[in-house]
Amino acid sequence: MDQRISLITLGVADLARARDFYAALGWRYQEVQETVFVQAGGSAVVLWERGKLADDAGIEDAGGEGFGGIALAQNVRSREEVDGVIAAAEAAGATITKPAAETFYGGYAAYFADPDGHLWEIAHNPGFTLREDGSLVLPDFSA
Repeated sequence: MDQRISLITLGVADLARARDFYAALGWRYQEVQETVFVQAGGSAVVLWERGKLADDAGIEDAGGEGFGGIALAQNVRSREEVDGVIAAAEAAGATITKPAAETFYGGYAAYFADPDGHLWEIAHNPGFTLREDGSLVLPDFSA
């Protein structure tokens, strides 16, 4: 099996609200058949109505109460970029769950929740390489 994530689909309560939130962050999107697609480097983020996503996966939607056990992360090139993304997210209506601060690994990071409660970490990790296209290259941890 290839080690790859092609799409990350976020189940949302209100597609228009979610689309407008991410558009306010500067994300360019395409909307097709009540589905919003955003190119995100070598992957895509998809916004889809929560009930439709649950139906598609063959599960019951238990609602969005509490922590879902997953966080999405965007690594950026500087501490200032962390601050800028967090400010833009807050201005767009995000809830800042953890303000930007120094991390245990020598970086700088913050968390926000989008209007549907999906957690995003925005981080600058000087130990990770970001290619020009934004793709992440993990270091050799055994070195």
